[in-house]
Amino acid sequence: MDKRLKNLRKTMNREVFAQLTFTEKHKKSIREKIKQETHSEEEILLAMMQLLVQEKTGYELVSLLQSRGILNFKENEGSLYIILHRLELKGVLASSWQEEGAKFYQLNQKGRKLLKKVEEKPLSNHISFKEILEG
Repeated sequence: MDKRLKNLRKTMNREVFAQLTFTEKHKKSIREKIKQETHSEEEILLAMMQLLVQEKTGYELVSLLQSRGILNFKENEGSLYIILHRLELKGVLASSWQEEGAKFYQLNQKGRKLLKKVEEKPLSNHISFKEILEG
């Protein structure tokens, strides 16, 4: 499979991308835009809650958030665990330790109701991150 992907890339470079030219300024601009892509706290919380409908470890959650383009926890996984702990204290999450020593998190009934409520509202009217974690 890896060889096929390399061959595809070579073909794409030779056939498709040969006609494209980017200045260094344009490349730099694109890289800066990618770095600036951030997600609001509400978007991050919503994504976390959607993923926690099913039981997951913190590691799995970080990986799945990254696959959604949320890179906030890439080099700072500790901040994810702080949020998970706060959600647990607010009674939105349940957690359990498995025999292999991994801690699993999942929305409980209160969390599912909150997720449903949040998903029904337009993103601009979402319940604030601070409301859930602090209030």
